[in-house]
Amino acid sequence: MEEFALVGVVLILGLGAYWTMVLFPKQRDFQKRQRFARELSVGDEVITYGGIIGKVIDIRAEEGIAYVEIADGVVIRLITAALMQPYDPEEIARNARIGIEKEAAQQR
Repeated sequence: MEEFALVGVVLILGLGAYWTMVLFPKQRDFQKRQRFARELSVGDEVITYGGIIGKVIDIRAEEGIAYVEIADGVVIRLITAALMQPYDPEEIARNARIGIEKEAAQQR
């Protein structure tokens, strides 16, 4: 009987660890993306999950669709969930520098 209790405690601890390390961070990221999609407004520059940078032209929130201009006169229709984050050129450049520095350090 004690063995079953021990197995039960180990399973509960394992499930708790799984929830803490896997599910909770995913929920937090999902909530962050949802908040970004709700706060989206016309004129915002965004990055899509495909890596395309564009400017929001129109938002149809009830349909969950955004129209994004990716070049002069080229407008694409996207699901708002496909918009990853606001475009911040300084942050992109900083991340690129960090990546280049790490790559150079690994080659040494």
